[in-house]
Amino acid sequence: MTRKRTIKLTKFEMEIMDALWGLSSGSIREIHENLPEKRRPAYTTVQTIIRRLEEKGAVRQTKQVGNAHIFEPAFTRDAAHRRLIDELLDLFGGSARPLMAHLAEAGKLTLEDVKELESMLAEREERESEQGAKESRQSGGARRTRKS
Repeated sequence: MTRKRTIKLTKFEMEIMDALWGLSSGSIREIHENLPEKRRPAYTTVQTIIRRLEEKGAVRQTKQVGNAHIFEPAFTRDAAHRRLIDELLDLFGGSARPLMAHLAEAGKLTLEDVKELESMLAEREERESEQGAKESRQSGGARRTRKS
């Protein structure tokens, strides 16, 4: 089984990606203008970072309009967030408890959030239970077929 290559992004590259995700696709100028004005880097800096992101496989050039190259993200914001969270959990030995405890203590995890998580977990368990029952029926049917 081949494993997908993990693309590691710096904080600055993530900021550039955020601007691009906000646009869904765009030229370097559009990406540059979509960055927060207070901390906006030089146009050439954005150009360099976009080229690095292209080399890493995080963005791809989709077309060229005149002199402007149009880029799009190669993966979703959600996929990037999942990867970052997985890496963070790896630092805690795979356990989410220290992270959740910190979020609760810092007031960033509300009772409403916990209830939503409980609902998500219940739905996931239900799906897994249904999938297990389906697989059990399928393997049971295969055994009966062999005996006949």
